[in-house]
Amino acid sequence: MKQLPATSAAWPVNIGDAARLSGVSAKMVRHYESLGLLPRVTRTDSGYRQYSEAEVHTLRFIKRGRDLGFSMAEIAELVGLWQNRRRASANVRKVAQKHADELAQRIAAMQEMQGTLVHLIHCCHGDDRPDCPILEELAR
Repeated sequence: MKQLPATSAAWPVNIGDAARLSGVSAKMVRHYESLGLLPRVTRTDSGYRQYSEAEVHTLRFIKRGRDLGFSMAEIAELVGLWQNRRRASANVRKVAQKHADELAQRIAAMQEMQGTLVHLIHCCHGDDRPDCPILEELAR
């Protein structure tokens, strides 16, 4: 895990440090800000963004959500729930369960594709002949 500044005196940090500390690129930090996943951050007199410890923590939350495959809309909903201390955990569970169900459907579809490909590969002689059941199946 990236090391956070040792004292609160090290905060705020610039976008490069926020990116490094959260594990996302500076480009993605700006993107998440443009989507409203981060509040508008303070800026220096010269216009440079400054990120607080809380904002870097939010960036890490977003990154973990992306690592788990949540969509940006789902992450926006989860960030809102995370920041709402009066939330019902049932709402969080609902988002996570829907995502898990969608993943299961995608995994099943991919396993079916893999089975079909394994069968076609088995049927293909893989020699110098032009006949190829893989191409025949794709052309159907």
